[in-house]
Amino acid sequence: MSRLSSARARAAAREADLERDLDRTMESARGSNADDEHDPEGATIGFERAQVTALLDQARRQLGDVDRALGRLRAGTYEMCESCGRPIGPARLEARPTAVMCVVCARQAAGARPEGVPCGGDDGTAVSDESQLARQSHPT
Repeated sequence: MSRLSSARARAAAREADLERDLDRTMESARGSNADDEHDPEGATIGFERAQVTALLDQARRQLGDVDRALGRLRAGTYEMCESCGRPIGPARLEARPTAVMCVVCARQAAGARPEGVPCGGDDGTAVSDESQLARQSHPT
């Protein structure tokens, strides 16, 4: 919990810093020539605004991810994969405290096949569907 609480504090501080940066950038733009196309500084202000906005969006997503992880922790489902229901390994949660899937399911969601599983099934035969691949990747 303390790791997630610390991550939340860092994410909230980053969001607040970026909101201040965006406010300063917007204030700077108000005080300059509004014709970005012909103002040599206009492109710079537009770029800074776009960059800070993208970073702020990322910080807000990260804060949301941490809040969802804290909710899963309170619900008792933090260490469980949302896809297959099996435990998310402690090493994965150490590396990615906001992870919602185990490594196998995350790889499948990203379109990669699990480590050690050839393009077909475990026995080299073609895998006909995702559920068959998931069964082979998560032995019971």
